Amino acid sequence: MSASSERSRTTGVVARARPSANRTTRDYSVLAKIVRESGLLRRRYAYYWTRLVLTVAALGAVWAGVVLVGDSWWQLALAAALALVLSQLAFLGHDSSHRQIFRSRAWNDWTARILANALVGLSHVWWTTKHDAHHAAPNQEGHDPDISPGVVAFTPAALASRRGWRAWLAHRQGWYFFPLLTLEGLHLHVASVRKVLGRGPVPHRGVEVPVLLARLALYLVALGVLLPPALALAFLAVQLAVFGVLLGGAFAPNHKGMPIVPATADIDFLRRQVLMSRNIRGGAVVDFLMGGLNRQVEHHLFPSMPRPNLRTVQPLVREYCSQLGVTYTEVGFFASYRIVIGYLNDVPGRARDPFSCPLAAGLGR
Repeated sequence: MSASSERSRTTGVVARARPSANRTTRDYSVLAKIVRESGLLRRRYAYYWTRLVLTVAALGAVWAGVVLVGDSWWQLALAAALALVLSQLAFLGHDSSHRQIFRSRAWNDWTARILANALVGLSHVWWTTKHDAHHAAPNQEGHDPDISPGVVAFTPAALASRRGWRAWLAHRQGWYFFPLLTLEGLHLHVASVRKVLGRGPVPHRGVEVPVLLARLALYLVALGVLLPPALALAFLAVQLAVFGVLLGGAFAPNHKGMPIVPATADIDFLRRQVLMSRNIRGGAVVDFLMGGLNRQVEHHLFPSMPRPNLRTVQPLVREYCSQLGVTYTEVGFFASYRIVIGYLNDVPGRARDPFSCPLAAGLGR
């Protein structure tokens, strides 16, 4: 069945559903039933095997290029290419962690573990723990680690706690948010190592510790052997910077600047996922660079849905939200970053404005 005919059929189904607006606890179950019957949750083995093979082959090609180019500053172009390939491997690990690739939970978990630890150099346990908490309560204070206090203050409470020069910077943090993303790649590696070497419980620690540390060490050794010291350092800096921008740039516009949920708020699943998520419009290039996360609303509603099916289910979800009167947010690629910058430069005003807050509108407050 073609994508267009599939969309037509599922749109017709949702048009007949029309759930009652005062039965919010059933809203998601109605939508989920429609999606299950549409077949859009079925695995896409050809798609994922093709991407896995091609991306791993691209990784090998980049390293072959590093060997062949030798002592040349053209290596910096290969460093950027390596960052791009590693980001694509990270997105595949993300999909596998959400059990999008295989029916078997074990196959998904071990595929994600191999991709993350052995190829990308990130801890699978650290990532899934953090990311699962985010999915359970997006943009909710005290629950979503992605808005927890750190270098950037994402909430009015975090901003109010800053004093002196830190407060001055926090009120202008939107302007240096994206430059900070160049350090995100390094942060991801450091956080991964701290997690697996920490005192807390780490499932499969016996696998994660040696594989992760070996991958990071071999990478540094390879650069030291293949390149002169100055060029090796420049290669590492460019690769980490581009990697951080690609990953951070794929995740940041999906939620930053959307409503912040109080810690004690009780919201049904559908509104929790839709009202705090933002889709990013764009073609194949945006799909590729963002790893399919530009359809964040659909991904949050159906995290186990294979990435290529998100495009097909999007019209269905948009229409269903329209029928319920639930705000469905979608903006252009560059507009999303303008929103993020504007929000971070005025967290108190943007987080509390009821007229521009889809959460307040969606809940009728």
